[in-house]
Order: sequence, then C-alpha cells, then structure tokens
Amino acid sequence: MKLLLKKLNYIFPVLILIGFYACKPAKQSYTSPKGYDFNHPEKFTMPESLHEISGIAFYKGKSDTVYSIQDEEGRLFRQAWGNKKQKHAVFAKKGDYEDLAILNETFIILRSDGTLYTFPFSEATKDKVANIKEWNDILPDGEYESIYADQQTNQVYLLCKNCKEDKKEKTMSGSIFTYNPAKKELIASGNFSMDLTPLIDKGLILKTGLKASALTRDPHSGDWYILSSVNKLLVVASPDWKVKGVHRLNSSIFIQPEGLAFDNQMNLYISNEGDELSSGNILKFARKP
Repeated sequence: MKLLLKKLNYIFPVLILIGFYACKPAKQSYTSPKGYDFNHPEKFTMPESLHEISGIAFYKGKSDTVYSIQDEEGRLFRQAWGNKKQKHAVFAKKGDYEDLAILNETFIILRSDGTLYTFPFSEATKDKVANIKEWNDILPDGEYESIYADQQTNQVYLLCKNCKEDKKEKTMSGSIFTYNPAKKELIASGNFSMDLTPLIDKGLILKTGLKASALTRDPHSGDWYILSSVNKLLVVASPDWKVKGVHRLNSSIFIQPEGLAFDNQMNLYISNEGDELSSGNILKFARKP
C-alpha cells in the first residue's frame, strides 16, 4: 500500500502537468508585412507630454525630426529622433486630436469629429500657430482617426473609424479632398470604400468594423497600410482597397497603436499611446531587403 501511494505521489504531478499543457491555448502567431520584422523594433520612448501620442509624420520623409500630436491638447510637437526633449506650437484649444499629415509645405491635423486644421509648415517652429484655417462639416458624420496626404497629387485621404452606414454595409468608407496650396482650399474629390466582409466572416475583426486608427501608403507599391488599435491589426490593401494581408499585432510590443508613417528610406514607424504601466513610444521597423 505504501509503495502504491509513493508511486501515486509521483504520477499525480505528471498528470497535472500533462493536463495543463493539453488545455493551454496554442501560442498566438504574429506575422509581419514583407520587408519588416515586427518582433524586433527600435523603440523611442516618449516624454510625459507625449504619453498619449497619436499621429506622427515626417517632413519630406526625413526621419531626423518627428512631428506628432497627442489626443488631448491642440499642440504640434517636434523632436529629434531618439531625443525625448520636445518643443511644441499651440494650434488650437484642448480637444481630441487623432492624426496629422504634412502635404508638401502644409500641415493638416485631424480632430476626431472630422474637423481639419491647415496651416503653413513654417509655423511649426513658433510658440503659437498663425495663419490657421479650420474646416468644419466637410466629412460625413462619424468618428475619424486616419489621414494620409499624397505629395504628388495633393490629394488627402480620410478614413472613417465609426460611421453608421459602414456598420450596416460591412465596409470602411473614406473621403478624398484635393488641396489647392495657392488658394489654401480643400476641394471635395470623391469617396471610396473597402469591403470588410471577408475579415468579419473569418473573425479577424470585430463585427462592428475595422476601426482604423491610422493610415499611410507604401511609396513604391502604392499599397495602403491601415492600423487598427481596437482590433490589434495591421491590414495591407491594394491601391484599389482590396485586402492583401492581415497581420495581428503582439500586445506586449504594440500597447495602443495610433500612428503610422514611412520615412524616405522605407522604414516603417508605429506610435503607441502609453498606459498605466508603460510610457508612450514610437517603434521603428527597419526595411529589410
């Protein structure tokens, strides 16, 4: 009897371990877009003033200076890459500012309600921005977090994060404007949409949609890169908005991904808002041959 009990004392722990590993869910697989390794970024930790960093942008693709905003104050930040010391220019009162773009010599900043602010690039070095223009009610009602500006065509693309018709149609809609720098005007130039049915049917995203938090474009292929903080995904789409790839993001690396940009060396950058335990940051993914 004692011998039996002794054997059972050895057997039970083994059985428990076998049961634990049998019930343990399979390890999550994380992929990266072609040419990048999302598992090994270079991390630039933000100061407290940019704990809630949202959009990021580069002037003519030059990565030596990062321009950014955060989603509580109407301030345009600038800082050298790797240097936490920042300077800023006030462009508006407090509000929910989500993304920005630099279109040649013009800044365009997006507020979550679809309001846009435009002002000359030269104003970025001042304490308070002058010559600012505010654009209201030019977008369909909804919530917006993503803007992209095409340097060659002067076209501005805006994605809707939450729009009533999108949820019903299982699409992600967007609007296009053309910016006339001489007259400083935004001219409505069309709309577009992306079919989300395949992503929803496969359970890759929430039934309520992709919830885009940032948008940029591969300068070489023309493919769209769409970031979703809610779904923890990066979606790559063709120039005509057809899904080409879906990459799930590791939450231990991507805390709350909100900003997205390429530099002129084709390196990819993703900014993350901080949380109670981690500071905000910008992750750099070097382009691999």
